[in-house]
Amino acid sequence: MIERMIEMKVLAIDTSNHPMSVALVEDDQLLATTTLNMVRNHSIYLMPTIDQLVQLVQWTPADIDRVVVAQGPGSYTGIRIAATTAKTLADTLKIDLVGVSSLEVVARNVLPGSEQVIVPFFDARRGNVFAGAYQWQEGQLVSLIADQHLAMTTLLDQLARVDRPVILLGHMTKRLNDQVNALPANVTLAPRAYGIPSTYQLALAGESRPAAQAIDPFVPHYLRITEAEANWQKLHPGENKQNYVREV
Repeated sequence: MIERMIEMKVLAIDTSNHPMSVALVEDDQLLATTTLNMVRNHSIYLMPTIDQLVQLVQWTPADIDRVVVAQGPGSYTGIRIAATTAKTLADTLKIDLVGVSSLEVVARNVLPGSEQVIVPFFDARRGNVFAGAYQWQEGQLVSLIADQHLAMTTLLDQLARVDRPVILLGHMTKRLNDQVNALPANVTLAPRAYGIPSTYQLALAGESRPAAQAIDPFVPHYLRITEAEANWQKLHPGENKQNYVREV
C-alpha cells in the first residue's frame, strides 16, 4: 500500500540576492511563480507579487500551510526583507516557518544523479564570495562544506585540491573575474542561468524540514558582520556583538 503524503500548500520566498522570486506549490506541484531580475527594491514588489500569485491560483491567505524562505547568505537588505516578510506571515497566519540556505537553493539547480561536487557562490564584494559545497547522495542533497564567506582565490585554491569534478554555479562578475587568472582543471563554470535561484526548488527543499520552533528567534544567516559593526568593533576593541546591539 502506498502511503499518501500530507497535502500541503507552500509559499516560497527568495530575495537574498538580486533576483526576487516567489512561488506557490501544492503537493509538490508548481502552481505559479514569478522571478524579477531587474528590480532592486524588493520591499516594494514582494508583497504585491505574493498577493497577485495567491489570487491567480484562487487561494486565500488562510489556505497557506507553510512559508519557506531563503535564509541567506546574500544581500543584507534582501535577506532581511524576505525573513521579515516570512516571519510576519507565519505569525499572522499561524503557519509553519522554514528556512533554507540560499546557496543550497542554487545548488538544487543541478538535478539528482550528478556525481559532481556542486559549488554555488554569490559575489560578496571586494574579491570575496559566499560559497558552499554540495553533492547528491542517494537522492538527497548533502552539504560537504558549510556555507562560508571567503576570498574567491581561496575558494578556487580549495577546489583545486578536490579529487572530483566540480561545477561552479553563480555569476562571475567583473570584480570576481579580475581576481581569477584561470579556473582549476577540475572546475567548470556552469551557464549563468544555473545561478538563478528557483523558488520551486526552495519550496520542495522546505516541505519536509522541521518548522522553526519559535518565530522571534528566527534570524537570517549573514555569515559576516555588517560594515557598520566592523567599524564599531575597531573603535571598541575587546567588546562583543552584544555590546554593539545594546548600544545601537
